[in-house]
Amino acid sequence: MTKMTIIPENYNNIRAEIVALLKTARSAAARNVNSIMTAVYWDIGRRIVKLEQGGEHRADYGEQLIEQLSGDLTRQFGRGFGRANLWQMRAFYRAWPDPKILQTLSGESASPSDLNDIEKNSSTVLALASRFPLPWSAYVRLLSVKNPEARSFYETEALRSGWSVRQLDRQIGSQFYERTALSQNKAAMMEKAENSAPSDVVTPEEAIKDPFVLEFLDLKDEYSESDLEDALIQHLRDFLLELGDDFAFLARQRRLRIDDTWFRIDLVFFHRRLRALMIVDLKVGKFSYADAGQMHLYLNYAREHWMKPGENPPVGLILCAEKGAAEAHYALDNLPSKVLAAEYQTVLPDEKLIAEELERSRRELENRASVGRAQRESPNLDPEGERHD
Repeated sequence: MTKMTIIPENYNNIRAEIVALLKTARSAAARNVNSIMTAVYWDIGRRIVKLEQGGEHRADYGEQLIEQLSGDLTRQFGRGFGRANLWQMRAFYRAWPDPKILQTLSGESASPSDLNDIEKNSSTVLALASRFPLPWSAYVRLLSVKNPEARSFYETEALRSGWSVRQLDRQIGSQFYERTALSQNKAAMMEKAENSAPSDVVTPEEAIKDPFVLEFLDLKDEYSESDLEDALIQHLRDFLLELGDDFAFLARQRRLRIDDTWFRIDLVFFHRRLRALMIVDLKVGKFSYADAGQMHLYLNYAREHWMKPGENPPVGLILCAEKGAAEAHYALDNLPSKVLAAEYQTVLPDEKLIAEELERSRRELENRASVGRAQRESPNLDPEGERHD
């Protein structure tokens, strides 16, 4: 006789309530992690600036300080404290200086001097976190807005309208601040901006998998986009070197500073036959006009600061990848003559060949991650994914 399972009539309602509760909890957890992380990064930036102000007044003092601190923190805590990240934290503090924050904070839970013991006082961390309700990724995006009034506008609107980081990025990219300032009907524009596109929605799982959060929490069970980019850079560097001895490898993640903004070039080669630097920039995503503009910025900087007498102007290679597609694009505008341009096209690898290598590397990395997840879920699987019981 088959035993029948009796399900209460209100089961579906209870299940829906539990699902809603779990989703709310996960969203709250993601927000709390981001707020605490942002507060800590702000205070790291504050301490860096304070140390700089009390240190030697040399042009390279700040760079040496960041270099030393990055090495020490990376050895102790792993990823997430590279030089570029520390420069961002420093810039974050400078863009959101402490007078108002510390004044408000001292009236709520702690005096400014208590911030020196932030790692020992969780209540101070939480109080400071309340000053930064947006995710760290949002503040990183806001740092790219150089106009302080525009930056404050975007921050205020992101809080008021509940913009996700994707929506904030879209509004900044569309120059919403400038368009609103020129509009005759500002209220209508503001109301329209509150509406989000389907692609703007970020799930709690996606928020937790943000590379910043993964690195902050030292989560290694899933690879982040930055992990994927690092691995692709390594593969492509080795691939280009295998094409022949014309490629002389010079640098990876080479930094350059323009005004107060730091940039990183993924790979730098010197091509012996062309007698020119080769700048390689990797984009995990679709190719856009902004990528071309950034490459021209790199090429102009390299021509002015890195090119040596007797060399030809540098050439650029933009590599773009996304799931199921790959695109390679050469930047030829800075070549000095048609003759060199023709030689350039014959001595450098075919775009299709590079695109195929880019896609092969991506598939290999994703397969490796998939096998790793399967092994964690089923310990009896061997490295090839076969079961051994």
